[in-house]
Amino acid sequence: MNPLAVAQTRKRQVVSGESARPALLLAWYDRHRRRLPWRPLPGVAADPYAVWLSEIMLQQTGVKTVGPYFEKFLARWPDVEALGSASLDDVLRMWAGLGYYSRARNLHACAVAVRRDHGGVFPDTEEGLRALPGIGPYTASAIAAIAFGRRTMPVDGNIERVVSRLFAVDEPLPQAKPRIQHLAATLLAESRAGDSAQALMDLGSSICTPKKPACALCPLNEDCAARRRGDQETFPHKTLKKTGALRRGAAFVVTRGDELLVRTRVEKGLLGGMTEVPGSDWLAAQDDRAALQQAPDLKGVARWHRRVGVVTHVFTHFPLELVVYTARVSARVRAPAGMRWVPIATLRDEALPNVMRKVIAHGLGD
Repeated sequence: MNPLAVAQTRKRQVVSGESARPALLLAWYDRHRRRLPWRPLPGVAADPYAVWLSEIMLQQTGVKTVGPYFEKFLARWPDVEALGSASLDDVLRMWAGLGYYSRARNLHACAVAVRRDHGGVFPDTEEGLRALPGIGPYTASAIAAIAFGRRTMPVDGNIERVVSRLFAVDEPLPQAKPRIQHLAATLLAESRAGDSAQALMDLGSSICTPKKPACALCPLNEDCAARRRGDQETFPHKTLKKTGALRRGAAFVVTRGDELLVRTRVEKGLLGGMTEVPGSDWLAAQDDRAALQQAPDLKGVARWHRRVGVVTHVFTHFPLELVVYTARVSARVRAPAGMRWVPIATLRDEALPNVMRKVIAHGLGD
């Protein structure tokens, strides 16, 4: 924003009694808002279904990754009625590769609940939204503000960073979250609550970035306490997280001609309901011999061939290393109980998490 525009904006604020920061923020947003698949054009009402779908997908996942998945879901299930009528297996297959699969199960459960209990219409209050499966305080606040104009401020990672710098919040996260939430609420305009929230999100994404923030371009730079101190890149302060212990295990890639042996994980828990190749437990300090003893009981397998190297994957709470063993069996071998043969050519239709995609690529590679 040029100096004249800033001066004019501040003058209007004095006359109207508006708080300077929210008005400056909205003026910046109106000129620089990001174009996102789920964000309507200026002046067009937001679709609660699109807002909800995007917010669930964006949990712990970046915008660039989410974009194609969002458009794919919207093409397949254009509204909550359609998604609530789908099977969980279909939803998991469509979600495959996006990670954090409990989100997909909650997404489906929420769509079913909205269709069944609310006539296909999302509740328009935070309280009503929080009663739905998979919608916590942040998501309820985001949907209420963006889709329904409720005067509430959702605080995501971008907003957390902007606010912690603007007010120089020295207390480390997560202890600082309540204070940051309170301070963020002071940046809400009297109207356009959803735009206030999205303006802060965009500011954190494009200007107030984790490293080398472009402070000279920020509409709030004159009031930024961290910028005045010159230590803006140190915010937000964080308490070091403890990394979970490394877990180890084995995965068994078994082929029968052009088919692969797979099974479906139990519904609840890590990667619940997803497709995987048979494998051992994932345990800390587990040795290869103990993992190999958990191989599936298959006729015709004289010995397992161990692939060189290991497959590594990092989950939220622990890193994982998997040794991959392979075997080939004849066309007459039946799948053990709870397992099935699927054509390798159709694996793209299976709900395979990323760790299993790595395992299969490693096991089938030349």
